[in-house]
Amino acid sequence: MSTALTASELWGLFGHFFLLSFLAVGGAITTTPEMHRYLVIEHHWLGDAQFTASVAIAQAAPGPNVLFVAVMGWNVAGPMGALATMSGILIPSTALSLWASRWGESRRETRGVRAFTTGLAPLTIGLLLATGWVLAGPAAGRPGSMLLVAATVLVMLRTKLSPMWAVGAGAIVGALGFA
Repeated sequence: MSTALTASELWGLFGHFFLLSFLAVGGAITTTPEMHRYLVIEHHWLGDAQFTASVAIAQAAPGPNVLFVAVMGWNVAGPMGALATMSGILIPSTALSLWASRWGESRRETRGVRAFTTGLAPLTIGLLLATGWVLAGPAAGRPGSMLLVAATVLVMLRTKLSPMWAVGAGAIVGALGFA
């Protein structure tokens, strides 16, 4: 559904992902609910299924997890959309990470830095749960899909199996038409 965006729409896309970068505690995947709101609900540049497929394809591919941002940008506006979303999500977080890691390394034993890093864990978990909720949305009407999600969560909590086994199982179940 790649569309030709105007220059101002491309700058808006860049700006939105630029701001999301500052909220990406735990990685860009934690901002997926807001990306969904912006790309699917507000602008209708992507459909629910296309949005979810963009995340799934990029997560299954080898390489950094942030690749799903490029896939979304590509699906919205081709190469310029991919450039807008990737540069928007990477520039601020990269600069902030460089600065914060240097600053935090020299102060890692202070009470404030320890409290900050400890406080990030529940925030990241909450953001990841919100992401899971949004990504499971298109499958909510299909019992097989929801059963697969529940089984995956149970296996991840109870075993030390690689998540790639769950991805493979999901691919097989989907290819067979059960989910």
